[in-house]
Amino acid sequence: MRFCYVIVLMLGLRALSGLPATAAGAPRPALRDTLLLKDPEGAHLSEAYRYYTEPFGLAPDPERAEAHWRVGHFRPGPWHKTLNLGLLHRRLWIRLPVRNAEARRLRFVWGIFNFADSAALYCRRPGETRFTRLGAASSWAPAAERQFPARSLSFPFELGPGESALLYLRADVHTGGVYLPIYIETVEHFLAWEMGFPFERHWVWLLGFYLSSAVFNLVLFAFLRDRIHLWYVAYVAAVTLFLLMEDGLDALLLPGGPYRLLWSVGQYNFLILAGAAGIRIMQLFLRLPKTGTLYRAGSWLAGAAVVLVAAYAAVFPWAVRHHLALVEGLNTGREVLMLLVFGYGWVTLIAAFLSRHRRRLAAYYSPTYFCFFVGYAVFWLNHLGWTSVNPVYPNTLAWGLLTELLVLSALLTGRFRYALRQNARLRIRRLQQRNAEGGRLIAAQDAEREQLARELHDALGPNLAALHMAWQSHAVRDALAAAPDAATIGLLTEEILGQLYGQVRQLSHALLPMEPGTNRLQKAIGSLCDAFNLNGPPHVATQLDPALDGLPQAVQSAAFRIVAELVNNAVRHAQARHVQVRLHCHPGHLELCVEDDGRGFARGEDTPPVGIGLRGVRTRAAYLGGRVRIETPEVGTRVVVQLPC
Repeated sequence: MRFCYVIVLMLGLRALSGLPATAAGAPRPALRDTLLLKDPEGAHLSEAYRYYTEPFGLAPDPERAEAHWRVGHFRPGPWHKTLNLGLLHRRLWIRLPVRNAEARRLRFVWGIFNFADSAALYCRRPGETRFTRLGAASSWAPAAERQFPARSLSFPFELGPGESALLYLRADVHTGGVYLPIYIETVEHFLAWEMGFPFERHWVWLLGFYLSSAVFNLVLFAFLRDRIHLWYVAYVAAVTLFLLMEDGLDALLLPGGPYRLLWSVGQYNFLILAGAAGIRIMQLFLRLPKTGTLYRAGSWLAGAAVVLVAAYAAVFPWAVRHHLALVEGLNTGREVLMLLVFGYGWVTLIAAFLSRHRRRLAAYYSPTYFCFFVGYAVFWLNHLGWTSVNPVYPNTLAWGLLTELLVLSALLTGRFRYALRQNARLRIRRLQQRNAEGGRLIAAQDAEREQLARELHDALGPNLAALHMAWQSHAVRDALAAAPDAATIGLLTEEILGQLYGQVRQLSHALLPMEPGTNRLQKAIGSLCDAFNLNGPPHVATQLDPALDGLPQAVQSAAFRIVAELVNNAVRHAQARHVQVRLHCHPGHLELCVEDDGRGFARGEDTPPVGIGLRGVRTRAAYLGGRVRIETPEVGTRVVVQLPC
């Protein structure tokens, strides 16, 4: 049931193709022999013109065209403001008798509002035997370089009061689609219409919307680096250029070089490039596997589109002058590829609907493709000459692009939000993994420290104590007393042994402050500082908050390790004589401060040098989400650490 509305629309468009091109299918009124021109605007020339086509290889000659008129080769044109002959590779002649219905001289303009490689207007007035060329022009020149500067190919002519004339308009269109909106109106009315055209046909705000949607997706790409947004920008750019070329706005907006470059690529080729970008958008949005048949087929089709457009742009200008059969072949290949690009979207969407894993994505994307389908289908049926339907201005493709971009922008915004959530979950998972690895590393370090502390306490410490006691025994003292020269060395050795025993005891206390699982941070820091004070100086003073023992075990362990490292740095490296240790519990965090009167860091350094000890302090604080601040007062160093509780 999802595609019922699409099928109904296709049947409706096909039914429209069989109707006459009159409004609401009304019968065609009888053709006039002469078109009465009025000010400001008379009847449309489709009431009176006849047309004839001939091969491009013949030299253009209005006299020969008139001879074909006399033998009955001309046909009445479709009753519509657009002369739509579909896919046709022939020169077009339009014959139109006109008469000025006003009692004053008027200046008129006959305009072709679509691309023509070359065109010319011929006139024969009463009493003249041959046609005079009033003007010739080519859409390859931008508006500023044309005989009558306007977005259309415009041919001015004048008629006196009640004067009649026979006009012939010749148009050579090699792009494979003879779709020519044509008008005759007074110069004043034409200029007034041209001035208000961008506003009356909604082009100003449509182009603003296209531009803003492209910029919006560039911003999304800057955040996500998702290539679907770049393909979106390419799609909008290609379709916008096609629409500008469709209504001739490019002739007004662009200088000569870029304008000719666009038309060297070709108007319909920009639609193919847009289809190739649309294929990439669909592949990425539906998350087609790169090894799948549909993905590979779409990639080959998009690549073929780019190759064809490049070949077309390179060969077409030469082929128009030297090989018209090749021009027809290029146009036929373009139409086939355009149809394949269009059909690929339907095949891919149906396949995605049949896939259980992509059904929801296909349901999301189908409104976008439906909007594209409506605008493109109406355009392509008009392009083939089956219909001349243009229910909205400027055209259905422009409004189809508008609604498509609205839906697609909403979908890509949802994709953006989904990607942000995915990235946030990925970052959280990585942080959790890093925290887990950090926790395992710290646990391993603590276990190693505990093992080392027990070895120092149970092996090295007793041996040093035994050696110190042995050195103080009567036998050693008597031996030293018998050798006066060795007495001084003996006393020095005894002092060194005492200091070494005290240092081993300090180190063992620093490495193993408390038994695992106990909450005795206050006592552990006190014992540590007492061990440092055994042989003073330096003197280590403490100010400890009574609430320390109520902190979580991980915070207590980290706080003790940090205090031990900072005090050890102050005593051994800063050569401090006084060290102050302060721990205070604040709501939500523990503040730890170790201040000494040592030599400190070099003045003028913004970031003090950080050794292994301070790196360990930063690592432990960062693991708990804390902060470390190093201050350098006039004397010594102050290190402040905040640990969240």
